[in-house]
Amino acid sequence: MTSETPVTEMSFEQAMKELERVVDQLERGDVALDASIALYERGAALKKRCEDELKRAEEKVAAITLDASGQPTGTQPLDAG
Repeated sequence: MTSETPVTEMSFEQAMKELERVVDQLERGDVALDASIALYERGAALKKRCEDELKRAEEKVAAITLDASGQPTGTQPLDAG
């Protein structure tokens, strides 16, 4: 069963957990064709959400500035991209 939460409003953890459920349902193969197509589309959207959230986290990590001794001194603002 999939969540009613829009994919774009899910946290990484929520999207990943639901993606695992979708994959499990598709692998079992006990879903009608129309439902399988809908599940596949939902899974693709969830996968993209996870990828986008990981990229955002990687950009935050990359923006951390270090001082001369290698200690974090704060972050630089990211472009509003």
